[in-house]
Amino acid sequence: MITTSYRVTGMTCGHCEASVREEVNAVAGVGTVEASASAGTLTVTSAAELDQDQVIAAVREAGYTAEPQPSDPRTA
Repeated sequence: MITTSYRVTGMTCGHCEASVREEVNAVAGVGTVEASASAGTLTVTSAAELDQDQVIAAVREAGYTAEPQPSDPRTA
């Protein structure tokens, strides 16, 4: 599995998290989605590399902004 993390701006509650999860789950190839309003993060897992622009567009569709976080070489 491939795990990609994003910094999400604007999420403030569980409803925000649910909106982001719903939109990102609709992106082809997404396996699991975890959104945390308190941390301002989104973690997406997939079997193959995803188009980050599609994930960012899905977050934008939910009403928020996202940018990829660099991978931590200790966990890669």
